[in-house]
Amino acid sequence: MLFLVAALLLLGFALGTVAHAPLTFTLVAAAVIGVWLAVFAARERHARRHQS
Repeated sequence: MLFLVAALLLLGFALGTVAHAPLTFTLVAAAVIGVWLAVFAARERHARRHQS
């Protein structure tokens, strides 16, 4: 849980700098974050299904 809080704080910091970053960098960073969230969601779903 603390990892998610730290990630959100870093994301908030990064959003402030996105206005100064090139569009390609912003899109790549958004794609990386999206993939990370998808992997996290898949792992959580897998863990919940195999828990019971």
